[in-house]
Amino acid sequence: MKPLLVLFTVFILALLIFRFTQNEWELVHSGNIAMSIMLLFTAFGHFKFANGMAMMLPDFVPYKKAFVYITGIAEAIMGFALLFPQYRYASGIALIIFLVLVLPANIGAAFRRIDYEKAGYGGKGPEYLWFRIPMQIFLLSWVFYFSVINV
Repeated sequence: MKPLLVLFTVFILALLIFRFTQNEWELVHSGNIAMSIMLLFTAFGHFKFANGMAMMLPDFVPYKKAFVYITGIAEAIMGFALLFPQYRYASGIALIIFLVLVLPANIGAAFRRIDYEKAGYGGKGPEYLWFRIPMQIFLLSWVFYFSVINV
C-alpha cells in the first residue's frame, strides 16, 4: 500500500540524514517526520479522490464530500503538528482517535467493494481487510510510540 511505502521510505531517509548530519539516529524525530509526510500524502487523497471517499461514508452522514474535504484538512493539520514537539502529544492523541474512527468506513467500503480511487464498485472486497486492519493497528501503534509515549 502506498502510504506504508511513503512512511517507511521517509523514515529511513530521515534516519540516514540525521545520522550523517548530526551523528545521531533521531529515531523519534524521524518517526514523526515520516508519519507527518505520510499523513500529508493521504490528506491529498481526500481531494484527489473525494468522490470515491464520499462513497465510503455511511448513508446517515450528510454532506459527504464536504466531510471528506474537512477530514483531509484535519489529517494534514494533525500531520503537520507532529513536527512540533509542543503539539506532538495532542496531535498524537487526536490521530489515534481519528484512525479508530475511520476504520469502520474502511470496513464498510471493503464489504461494499468500493474502489475509492475510481469512485466505483470494483474494489478488492472483504479480503482487503486482512491487510487493512493490521495496517490500521500498525499505524495506531506507530503514532502511539513516536508521538504519545516518546514526547
